[in-house]
Amino acid sequence: MFEAAFQYSKDSWGIIPLMLVIFIIGIAVIIERYFFFRKSIKAGASLDADLRHVAYHNEADAKQVAAHYQRTVQGRLVQAAIDSPNKAEAAMEREVDESIMVQMPYLDRNLWVLDTCVTLGPLLGLLGTIIHMIQVFSVLAANSSQKVSSVTGPIAHALVATAVGLCIAITCVVFLNYFNKRIRLVVNQMELVKSMLISRFATI
Repeated sequence: MFEAAFQYSKDSWGIIPLMLVIFIIGIAVIIERYFFFRKSIKAGASLDADLRHVAYHNEADAKQVAAHYQRTVQGRLVQAAIDSPNKAEAAMEREVDESIMVQMPYLDRNLWVLDTCVTLGPLLGLLGTIIHMIQVFSVLAANSSQKVSSVTGPIAHALVATAVGLCIAITCVVFLNYFNKRIRLVVNQMELVKSMLISRFATI
C-alpha cells in the first residue's frame, strides 16, 4: 500500500501530498480557533453579567472582574478602563477603543490560513487534474491500442485531485464564515463592555 501511495504521489508530481498537508494545516487552524472563540464568547457573556453588578465608580469590584477575566480579550477592556480613572467620557472612550483595536489581531489570528486554503485547494486540484489529463493524452498519443486501464487510471487520479481540492475549499470556507460570525459576536460583546465601563467610570 505504501508503494502504491508513493507511486500515486509521484504520478501527481507531489500535488496530492501537498494538498493533504494544506488540509491538515487548515484543520489545525480550525481546531485552535474553534476552542478560542468558544472560550472567548463564553467568558464574554459571563463578564457582561458580572459587570452589571459593579456599582458606579466602584473600582474595587471592577478590579476583581478584570483580574478574573484577565486572560480574555473582553477582560483587557476592563483593565484599560481601570487604568484610566476619572477621565471624561470622550477620553475614556478613546482609551477603551484603543484597547479594542489592540485585541483585534487576536480575533482574526491565522484566519488568513483558512482563506488561503479556500483559494489554494481548488487551484492545486485543477493543477493535479491537468497533470493527469496530460498523462492520458500522452498515453493515447504514444499508442492508440493501449489498454483501457492505462487511460482510465490517470482520469481517475485526475478526478481524485479535483475532489480533494474541493473538499479542502468546502471545509475551510464553512469554518471561515463561521469564525467571521464569531468575530462579530465578540466585537459586539466588547462594545457592550465598553458602554458599561464608560457609563460607570467616566466623569461628566
